[in-house]
Amino acid sequence: MKGNLYWQLFTTFFKIGGFTFGGGWAMIPLIEREVVDKYRWIEKEEFLDELAVAQSLPGILAVNISVLVGNKLRGLKGSIVAATGTILPSFVAILLIAIFFSQIYNNPTVASIFKGIRPAVVALILAPVITTAKAARLNRWTILIPVAVALAIWMGGLSPILFIILGGVGGYLYYLNKQRYQRKNKRRND
Repeated sequence: MKGNLYWQLFTTFFKIGGFTFGGGWAMIPLIEREVVDKYRWIEKEEFLDELAVAQSLPGILAVNISVLVGNKLRGLKGSIVAATGTILPSFVAILLIAIFFSQIYNNPTVASIFKGIRPAVVALILAPVITTAKAARLNRWTILIPVAVALAIWMGGLSPILFIILGGVGGYLYYLNKQRYQRKNKRRND
């Protein structure tokens, strides 16, 4: 059974790494479908938490998520198997491109294919943003936070790292305030 799960982890993340274009955000719907819906390795809420952690860590989003899922299921070995599955398709593709780069660099067919892929990648990136916003239960007031952050990064040239740190501090302060409020209500009810 253990070996079977390792194989499932590897093949699942190999498929994710090999059949999605556009980077981490474009992979999120496929990762969610496989990890949450198909195999039920983690719950939707936990997926959103892991997505937040994966975004906050340095490195590639899909690899970070694969490491977190692999670790949850089988510890260090699971992390290595899942990460290898995610990385291997890109490694092979880059290796092949490097070998044949001079032959395809100016090929109009290849250029046309990539021009056709671009709009699909935008849709693949937009879909998880909308899904994540719904799952995070954003309302008309809380939607202002991600919109303001996106505008500050895009138009203001501010670092995303700043907002990750501010979000972590804000979440921690919110947690402390919520705990204080609950203790206060508990004392009042006692």
